[in-house]
Amino acid sequence: MNEETFLMNEKTVKRIKAYNAGTGIVLGSGLGMLVERMEVDERIPYKKAGLPESGVSGHAGEIILGTLGSARLAVLSGRVHLYEGYRADHVTAGIVGLALAEIPSLILTNAAGTLNPVFPPGQWMMLTDHINFTGQSPVTGIGVFVDLSAVYDPALRGKFAAAAARRGMPLHEGVYLGVCGPQYETPAEIRAFRTLGADAVGMSTVLEAIQARALGMEVAAFSCLTNWAAGLAGPLDHSEVIATGREAAGEFAGLLEAVLSEQPSLKY
Repeated sequence: MNEETFLMNEKTVKRIKAYNAGTGIVLGSGLGMLVERMEVDERIPYKKAGLPESGVSGHAGEIILGTLGSARLAVLSGRVHLYEGYRADHVTAGIVGLALAEIPSLILTNAAGTLNPVFPPGQWMMLTDHINFTGQSPVTGIGVFVDLSAVYDPALRGKFAAAAARRGMPLHEGVYLGVCGPQYETPAEIRAFRTLGADAVGMSTVLEAIQARALGMEVAAFSCLTNWAAGLAGPLDHSEVIATGREAAGEFAGLLEAVLSEQPSLKY
């Protein structure tokens, strides 16, 4: 277990705050292509910002300040994971930094395996809820009870659902189950997760969502469904996850731009 302490440094927090971004975004595996749709004003490497760096393919490790349409964004391009030996508070250090910079709304993205037979790979799922199977929490030890009865903000979800419908973009809605990894799940585990009500499974997002809600941020989250979960198709391969994520990133960027063009800051 990595025993270091990570906290976004004061200089970076001030820079993000001065940029006056209305929305923060976390990009998951293979989803860095979304940045290509942005007008980038500044890139800050995680190391320079005081944040932990991922060694996993598809996670760039930089803060990107830029615009998408008329919206000013602070993007965390890449994330670290529990399976890399990081603690829960390491995983959410970037979220804490965005909150300190007074960014009100957060969009989380991830690459996930789909358990639902009518949610095929290559499409997107908007999270309505999650199941935390990591066994960890970023708010352990702080003495605060966080209400998670509505983790993923219904009003934000409504905006994205309406915009997707107008664009004719399939946008499923379902429950995400977060695990530690790095091993993929067994077919027996997938059957159990389906029984629990999960529609997709992945190795991120839930800790970030908990941290964001604890800090008062409004949260929306989206899974790029990159592959069928174990037992539903052939062998699993991370390169497949990256490739599918890259292909689908442009579609999500278009959806995000459509929503933000109506309301550059998602907070209502």
